[in-house]
Amino acid sequence: MKNNFSKFLLVISSLFLIIIPSCKKDPPKVIPKVSTTTLTNITSTNASSGGTITIDGGAPVTARGVCWNTTQNPTISDFKTNDGTGTGTFISAITGLTPGATYYVRAYATNSVGTAYGTQVSFSTTAILPTITTTSLSAITTTTATGGGNIISDGGAAISARGVCWSTSQYPTILNSKTNDGTSAGTFSSSITGLTPGSTYYVRAYSTNSIGTAYGNQVTATTLANLPTISTNAISSISAKAAVGGGNISNDGGAEVTARGVCWSTSPNPTIANNKTTDGTGTGSFSSSITGLTLGVTYYVRAYATNSAGTAYGSEVTFKTVVLTVTDIDGNVYSTVNLGNQIWMAENLKTTRFRNGSIIGTTTNELFLDIPHLYTPVFQWPCSGVEAYVSTYGRLYTLYAASDSRGVCPYGWHLPSNYEWTTMVEYINSHYSNGAKAMASKTGVWANSTVSGAVGNIQTGNNASGFNAVPSGYMVFDWWFGFEGEFWNTGYKTIWWTRNSYNDTDGYCWRMQFDENVVTSVRFSMRNGLSVRCVKD
Repeated sequence: MKNNFSKFLLVISSLFLIIIPSCKKDPPKVIPKVSTTTLTNITSTNASSGGTITIDGGAPVTARGVCWNTTQNPTISDFKTNDGTGTGTFISAITGLTPGATYYVRAYATNSVGTAYGTQVSFSTTAILPTITTTSLSAITTTTATGGGNIISDGGAAISARGVCWSTSQYPTILNSKTNDGTSAGTFSSSITGLTPGSTYYVRAYSTNSIGTAYGNQVTATTLANLPTISTNAISSISAKAAVGGGNISNDGGAEVTARGVCWSTSPNPTIANNKTTDGTGTGSFSSSITGLTLGVTYYVRAYATNSAGTAYGSEVTFKTVVLTVTDIDGNVYSTVNLGNQIWMAENLKTTRFRNGSIIGTTTNELFLDIPHLYTPVFQWPCSGVEAYVSTYGRLYTLYAASDSRGVCPYGWHLPSNYEWTTMVEYINSHYSNGAKAMASKTGVWANSTVSGAVGNIQTGNNASGFNAVPSGYMVFDWWFGFEGEFWNTGYKTIWWTRNSYNDTDGYCWRMQFDENVVTSVRFSMRNGLSVRCVKD
């Protein structure tokens, strides 16, 4: 019985030992235990960190890494890495950071219970140069321009200076000319001054922080040129139809001088739209040959220089061409005038002798008996038969006298042909709005006229051409007047011979009278006495 009880106790004891262990509870699961590694390899945008998971908290670690932000106590809702699973030590590469910023970092470990964080550590990324662009130049003048830039990023450090720098050489720096335009990021404008006209400049925006100075892209611009600086030389070597001038270009205004010379006119302030010379290019002194001038005329001259900005003129100088004179066999001195390519006497002929010294006759009672003279009279008369009028009006000659082979004109001069008269009149008509007025003397010798537009009125004749026509009238020498003839129209009309005959009895001549507004080619009897103008050979 006792043995049976013992066996019973043994069985009960064994059952108890079996039942008790099966009722023991598992320990509770918790979040892992993780520590944060010190930051290393810190740059402007990256760093290295990590952590160590010493206890998984009773549940597998399914995610681990570091998280960070610029605010404290970052979580996995901020920036983070994913660096595997399980416990132990891990390394994390932190990227995409902003230069010059302070960050807060914690390692983390996640299991089924939740996420655990290590202690917080902080660090600052290193700053870099700012990021900047250069604005295109505008408002460009001869000496100024407007530029600027845009600082997109300060590089993680405060901007201590910004502006633009420029030079005539590429890639300017702040060691060259520069502006100072504030200390903040963003867009700014710069006033560039003190430039040289007509020069090409290279410009870059710049921005300075604690790391150094950054430069934007390079832009270029060329300042506008000024007009050249030029002076006019005094006129020298003055003759009847030519002179020598010139100038000196001391500054090209910042652009190549492409044309230079002198310009002239009979009116003040001549320009290159008037007569001009072309005497090369570039700066420096030059000489100009002024040709094609008119005798005894005052000219206004200015040197000029042209560049891309325009044409500059030197000071105005004046001179008067030499007045040529010619003296006939009797000692009468005549002024002359240059009309186109011809030189004419500016007075009617006054001689009583041919240039070989032979006397040119006039009508007397003795000559009446010389019958041959009545048919081909080689005669001359004082205008209106009055010697006192000769100084103003000259003498009147038959064509037989005027065209005599002994020559009425001085040596080197001749009686003009009808063609030479035509050429001269056409020249005057092409250069003056009213050729007759331009030829008529303005001394008051023409009779006043009530005819509209007549040259005879003292106010209408202006002698702009210098021909100085006077109303000498004419002599009609014919049988009907007893061979002594009769003087007509002094003060009202003048007629000049040409050397060309129309037929056996008449010759070509040119007429001008007080009540007409033109100079007209006509014909007249060779026996009549008309005025003579000589033209230079």
